[in-house]
Amino acid sequence: MLRRSDHLSADQVEQVLALMRAAGDTDGALPLSEHVVLHLRHGGAAPAVHLLAEDGGIVVGYAHIDTTDAVEGASAELVVHPLHRRKGLGRALVTEAMRVADERADGRLRFWAHGDHPSASALAIRLGFDRARVLLQLRRSLVTPLDEVVLPSGARLRAFRPGADDAAWLDLNAAAFADHPEQGKWTLDDLHVRLREPWFDADGFLLAESEDDGRLLGFHWTKVHGGGAGEQEAHEPIGEVYVLGVAPGAHGGGLGRALTLAGLWHLRGRGLAQAMLYVDESNTRAVRLYQRLGFVRWSNDVSFQRTL
Repeated sequence: MLRRSDHLSADQVEQVLALMRAAGDTDGALPLSEHVVLHLRHGGAAPAVHLLAEDGGIVVGYAHIDTTDAVEGASAELVVHPLHRRKGLGRALVTEAMRVADERADGRLRFWAHGDHPSASALAIRLGFDRARVLLQLRRSLVTPLDEVVLPSGARLRAFRPGADDAAWLDLNAAAFADHPEQGKWTLDDLHVRLREPWFDADGFLLAESEDDGRLLGFHWTKVHGGGAGEQEAHEPIGEVYVLGVAPGAHGGGLGRALTLAGLWHLRGRGLAQAMLYVDESNTRAVRLYQRLGFVRWSNDVSFQRTL
């Protein structure tokens, strides 16, 4: 039995996060994105529709639906407990999400399959969804040799200063990701909710600036996740190239490569053995850069688009 809600209680949030961890342990990939997890834990300005499937008062299936994107349409992510699969819960959650999209978003709907699980692809095809976007997860060892950091002439590196750099960084992020469907739309609230996260480390948020006038040229925000009590991922710590961006006018001088390496050196200095990142498969320029730096494909996240 499914229930639709615009708000979850604290107990329901904890049950959904526990459900997510159980599915992640089984599938090898967390079924909900960071964006959804942050919305569950902290709320947000944009409303969401929550679908809950319960068995004896315990949440065994969940879907998160964001209907606020007027350009791309509604977006959904869902998870079913490993012990409650093959009972039609996934189909029921997607079908109900389609009803929500019909009511609130002109019928348009995308949903993400994190880890590109075969059952998600099969369900998508049966329900009239097309494979629309692929997000690659790449990884590399931090134990193997790393090239030295060579910055372009006139650039220097420093750490992000919370409060002082917020506005300038948001402007740079918007310019660097002007064509990105999510990253380029970050607001001050989106930044601040992450600055308050336990994993945030200003020393690992590297900014490249002009030596002449201090203008921001690029950035590499690193992240360390896993291994901590109460974290959403119970695995050995791993470093992440969380977000890396270069100002449009600073391309072509090797700044992206230098920033990537600077972040990898920082992560190695924290004693980490591996680094990971996410990149759109269609961003061939970035994929080539990361491959030249030793990254290899680990897994895929796939966005399916409803065919209308």
